[in-house]
Amino acid sequence: MKKPIATPSRTKEILETHDLFAKKNYGQNFLTEPSVVEKIARSAIVSDHCVVFEIGPGIGALTQYLCEYAKEVVCFEIDERLPHVLADTLSEYTNVSVVLQDFLTIDLREWVNRYREKGMDVVIAANLPYYITTPILFKIFESNADIAAITVMMQKEVADRFHAKVNTKEYNALSIITQYRCDVRAVMKVPKNVFHPKPNVDSAVLQFTFRKHYANLKEESFFAMVKACFKQRRKTILNNFQEYCSDKETAKAYLEKADIDAKRRAESLTLDEFLHLYEVMQDDR
Repeated sequence: MKKPIATPSRTKEILETHDLFAKKNYGQNFLTEPSVVEKIARSAIVSDHCVVFEIGPGIGALTQYLCEYAKEVVCFEIDERLPHVLADTLSEYTNVSVVLQDFLTIDLREWVNRYREKGMDVVIAANLPYYITTPILFKIFESNADIAAITVMMQKEVADRFHAKVNTKEYNALSIITQYRCDVRAVMKVPKNVFHPKPNVDSAVLQFTFRKHYANLKEESFFAMVKACFKQRRKTILNNFQEYCSDKETAKAYLEKADIDAKRRAESLTLDEFLHLYEVMQDDR
């Protein structure tokens, strides 16, 4: 590696050379701390035959380290200013390609299969724009693509919800739905002062690895039930659940059969308890 891109001086030099500025509508904040991007890159790589799909490479701060550790790096970039910038900043690497396309519009499963057929592991890495973190992650979660791991940086407040434990204020329907699909590991916290321009909040890096799905569970229906149980957070599970069931006595019977106290709140129920409640409902139909 010639020189890390993720330093204040090198970032400034690149921006000035290419007459660039961070676009707010793309949620661009450039990382300026090499130890952070190196740890993300090292965490993202799960084998010696990995291809990394990077979402939003920016000027190449993380990409540079991914190129050092991965067999191949494919970057999906929406900003038409950046491919020629990346051609410059990443000129020393032959294992990187840039696709000028909105990641939300690609056929992810088809892209993944292209590399899986070559016997490569596919991982995803990104410094995600805050405003679009959840849509991007759910596109990945719902793609049914054979992805080995997803290692992404996001706003710490959002990360806290994905990674939340039962009986915490961060624990909500998003926590349940994510943890049903994935094992979630906290990689590191990232302070706001290592970005240019500096955002208003700190960030965190999480890694998601897919769990085996429950064969007979209708996910859309299960997720709808979970969301309904969290509809009004301060209400008891019975008050929220009866609205979902359209009948208080039916809701009470399901909860009793699932051995769940009707006076509890949704935030006190574990993923396994939600799954058991759903199974009780399905068995009764």
